[in-house]
Amino acid sequence: HFQVISPDLRGHGRGVRGPFSLEACADDIAALLTALGTGPAIVVGYSMGGPVATLLWRRHPHLVAGMVLCATAPYFAATRLEQLGLAAIASCREPARRLPASALRTMRALTGLGRARLGGLPQAVLDVVGRHDTVAICQAARALLSYRAESWLGSVSIPSAVVITTRDHVVPVPRQRRLAQAIPRCGLFEVDGDHAVCAVSPKRFLPALLAALDNVKGRSVTSSVCARDPEPLAA
Repeated sequence: HFQVISPDLRGHGRGVRGPFSLEACADDIAALLTALGTGPAIVVGYSMGGPVATLLWRRHPHLVAGMVLCATAPYFAATRLEQLGLAAIASCREPARRLPASALRTMRALTGLGRARLGGLPQAVLDVVGRHDTVAICQAARALLSYRAESWLGSVSIPSAVVITTRDHVVPVPRQRRLAQAIPRCGLFEVDGDHAVCAVSPKRFLPALLAALDNVKGRSVTSSVCARDPEPLAA
């Protein structure tokens, strides 16, 4: 249906290494689109990729023809429990930096085993997760802790759509709906699934994604899609 560019974000999978911030991720994608000469593109952001996509539009608007935002929100730390959880992950940054590589590999393997049993994630997804930079993941939690976009989402001027995962236990559904309501003339599509539905049940997820892409494409002039790898651990 589309030409798809699917990079790993910095610190994730085989993505570039270095200090993590949502803005740096957006700049990485901008550099990639510029190097490949494929912009402006419709940008797909899943979970933490939502903030990356919107920041890409805000920082490099000439590269973005439209956005499809999936299983994501305008903020991620609204409740006290969410704030404590993200802060706890963020606080592990320095201890993780001092751990030897062998210990990090063991931790990743155990995490993968637990997720395989609990979430039914495909081995291909677990392989990507196992390559994550632990320090960067801690920095990502800190970035999500401070991310809030409600004040400027109303200025989004490009065709956009939101795909809601209606049984999501990670990003609350009302929060996903607030994202769609905050963006002018935003298309709205739903998937009957939890946060990892894109990986656990892609055949259920893809029809809504393609419908959202067609909706945005019909209102923009582009033939390319830049989509980040679905990341079940994000946010």
